[in-house]
Amino acid sequence: MESTDLYYPKELSWLAFNERVLQEAADKNNPAVERIRFLGIYSNNLDEFFRVRVADVKRQILIAHNAGNDEEAELQRRLLIQIQRKVVELSKKFDVIHKDVVKNLARYNIYILPKNQLDDYQRDWVRNYFINKVLRHIAPILIDKKTDLLSRLNGTAVYLYVALRREGRNPRFAAVQVPTGEISRFHLIPPQKSRKNKHIIMLDDMIQLCMEDIFRGFVKFDTLESYSFKMTRDSEYSINDEIDESYVEKMSESMKQRLIAEPVRVIHDQDMPEDMVEDLQKRLKVTKLDTLHSAGHYRNFKDFIGFPNVGRDYLENSKLPAIDTKDFSGYNTVFEAITAHDILLYYPYHRFLHFTEFVRQAAFDPSVKSIRLNIYRVASQSRIVSSLIDAVDNGKKVTVVVELRARFDEEANIEWSKRMTDAGIRVVLGIPSLKIHSKLCIVSREERGKLMHYAHFGTGNFNEKTAKIYTDYSLFTKNQEMAEEANSVFELISYPYRRFKFQHLQISPLNARTKIQSLIRQEIQFLKEGHEAQITFKINNLVDKELIDDLYRASQAGIKIRGIVRGMCGLRPGIKGLSENIELISIVDRFLEHPRVMIFGGGGNRKVYISSADWMTRNMDNRIEVGAPIYDETLQQRIVDIMEIQFRDTLKARQIDKDQLNQYVKRGNRKKLRSQEEIYTYLKQLEQK
Repeated sequence: MESTDLYYPKELSWLAFNERVLQEAADKNNPAVERIRFLGIYSNNLDEFFRVRVADVKRQILIAHNAGNDEEAELQRRLLIQIQRKVVELSKKFDVIHKDVVKNLARYNIYILPKNQLDDYQRDWVRNYFINKVLRHIAPILIDKKTDLLSRLNGTAVYLYVALRREGRNPRFAAVQVPTGEISRFHLIPPQKSRKNKHIIMLDDMIQLCMEDIFRGFVKFDTLESYSFKMTRDSEYSINDEIDESYVEKMSESMKQRLIAEPVRVIHDQDMPEDMVEDLQKRLKVTKLDTLHSAGHYRNFKDFIGFPNVGRDYLENSKLPAIDTKDFSGYNTVFEAITAHDILLYYPYHRFLHFTEFVRQAAFDPSVKSIRLNIYRVASQSRIVSSLIDAVDNGKKVTVVVELRARFDEEANIEWSKRMTDAGIRVVLGIPSLKIHSKLCIVSREERGKLMHYAHFGTGNFNEKTAKIYTDYSLFTKNQEMAEEANSVFELISYPYRRFKFQHLQISPLNARTKIQSLIRQEIQFLKEGHEAQITFKINNLVDKELIDDLYRASQAGIKIRGIVRGMCGLRPGIKGLSENIELISIVDRFLEHPRVMIFGGGGNRKVYISSADWMTRNMDNRIEVGAPIYDETLQQRIVDIMEIQFRDTLKARQIDKDQLNQYVKRGNRKKLRSQEEIYTYLKQLEQK
């Protein structure tokens, strides 16, 4: 078997994941408004895919070509062609699903009105609204020979390309940004008569209907036409090495570089005339390596994530009120609770308030001496940061490690760093060569003359917003050996050249890879010795070839391996003699599956870990990541139970096969089971015991 056949290309696997998101939009069992929001999630994901993944493939082609490595350049070029074909195929599916979703909304008397279907009353309302509310935010780019359009465009925005035509002359072109940052994309037109029907007009259409008002008096034209387009830029940034610049300043400069980076995709309205397409292509310097294709009318569909429910409650998912756990609420303070026993939370089923309360109490508790925490992504209005500032005011020593290179959150994190520094918090800006992706918080408290540490290990960010939509584990423990090792991680970040030993924790890039590999090999040994052996895991991405090879070897040894992989998967299950003992599924549902879990069941001594690290080379070798063991047997069993519920999912689980065809898991004669809802019921029942 060719080595290339052993691993499914990660870029195509990522598209397979996004196809699963598209399946949720197509699923008629999902409420109507949720379906259109899934189209928004799909679109947002695809934008990021082009900004990051496709841009990287394009760079690999150019690097290989410049280095004279024609074989590698050709390999990457073929991959790019495969990507482009798959994207076009998915775009066609998207347009069909979009039409169906719009029809479905109409059944509930919600209409997204095309601009050519407005009656006189609606047109008058739109024009008045445009003049009074929208026009002030419009600044058209009039294009002439000297205009560098590429440098003027925002890679995250949607634009209208305008042709101003005069008889006997070449057309004049212009670009108009749709100002979704200032104004909602969706506008409910007030009813003239019946309140039963809800009519929504898109901001894009509103501007197109009133386009003449923008240019009249400034540019002469006989006729005018406009069509939507969107450009996606390369998100990669480079940091120059001028010694006199601070790290923050370098990051800020790199943000400017991103704004003017090259395009990797241009997508335009399929009705755009050929002369406009050609002019746009020339202006944006689109090369053969870039993706240029036409699609439906609305670009930048990501705004549909926030599509408003203007109808009945049943048009979106019913709320699952977050659980207030007795593990905390049964005690006077969080410290009493954690002292009594380790506590494991599972967001968004549990309230994230339990963590914010942990930090809040630490901020004013007279016995607390210091707080250490690392930030990757935080909410725009962060109660956690507010509590840390309160802690400084109360005389606590507070250290926060901020990762400035959290992709697409760089600017926010720079701003947070400045605010915290001004407030007296010691801010550590991480290590230039390693991203810090761990989810650690340590509170040190004086108890009976001794300093005791309370540690938090998590799989998700300290972000109040995402904690409502991402599933993630949080472990709170007073295990002093684990807490001391967590403290050592903070020391490692501040003093990366010191040597540290970690017995309990999996720390990337120091020992995580070798510990995981050792655990897999140990299972193989258990099986050889006639003991039970089993490997179960749950991760976002599985693309590290070394770890995939380890799983292949375990499968060949006869070990049953089960995994849940949300996103990219380079492993190809079900290949005879290689991976027939590996069963993988993926679950896409109302919450984004985000935890990383490892369960090794061999030798009668079960080992369970939660981690911040995916099984990707970058997470193993180029980031600070932390995996923590779960020692409490009750909590171990809870994680095992939750995993088993997910493996029994018959509604939202897809089988990951060797070709990633995204077939739903066959239900057979099993009952219908939607794991995310079943897990909520399971955790609710635990609280009642």
